[in-house]
Amino acid sequence: MSKVWFITGAGSGIGTGIAKAALKAGDLVVATARNLDKARNALRDVAGENLAFVQLDVTDEAQAKAAVEQAAKQFGRIDVAVNNAGYAVMGNFEELATADVEQQFATNFWGVAYVMRAVLPVMRKQRSGHIINISSVAGVVGFKHCGAYGAAKFALEGLSLAVAKEVEQFGIKITVVEPGFFRTNLLDAQNIKWGKSTIEDYSAEASAEEMWSPYHGTQQGDPVKLGQVLVKLLVWRTRRGCSSQAATLSRRSHRPLRNGSRKREPMRSCPSQRMAHSKRSRAENARTKVRLLML
Repeated sequence: MSKVWFITGAGSGIGTGIAKAALKAGDLVVATARNLDKARNALRDVAGENLAFVQLDVTDEAQAKAAVEQAAKQFGRIDVAVNNAGYAVMGNFEELATADVEQQFATNFWGVAYVMRAVLPVMRKQRSGHIINISSVAGVVGFKHCGAYGAAKFALEGLSLAVAKEVEQFGIKITVVEPGFFRTNLLDAQNIKWGKSTIEDYSAEASAEEMWSPYHGTQQGDPVKLGQVLVKLLVWRTRRGCSSQAATLSRRSHRPLRNGSRKREPMRSCPSQRMAHSKRSRAENARTKVRLLML
């Protein structure tokens, strides 16, 4: 049976890669974007009856709800919701304007929350569904100049892990995807927001723009391959009837390898916290994660 995909940020990068892979697998796709002309152009080679376009700015909660309602009305259901829309604010934390940090969270965290709140009632009614939240390795590891971006992704991971436990009773799965360095438009000058160098103490080192902008267009990860792997992984997990173990994929192998690349120790401050972060709890959290380092 064909699945119905609802994808945010489908006009470029990972969103486009997932949309193309789903369509080539015979599924139906609702591609959303702020700029529909850009999305239509990105998906022009796979356009057809199985593809619908809906305008969506994820920072607008009412618009997110309306987009989900339109998608469900057109195709009758939503089986997979992919929260991919996002951008980056990068710079030394002290030099970032508060408004820029707030806007980073508005898109990369609250945008995901709004879409999840809109799509969960549809999936609860169906008693099935899968939400895929595109996070980042920066959502589990701290990187220089990524304070705002990483904080929003860390928050996204916490939200996903908690809600996954709440909605599994309804047959709904949540998967967090942690991509490494992929050739997307994240570092494109038209998309990224660079912090301004305003504090002399930081001037001895290269600015965020000087450090990161040369990587644009040269990242080794291929978003098309990432989309293909996610579609295949979703089929694999559906056949197993459960969320799989955390998977780390590298360029050398496209096969999921059990367990993440490293262990993270639980917080230890009191007996109740130690119980909450037991081995069982960590294993349950691991089942919602997929780390794609390079494809």
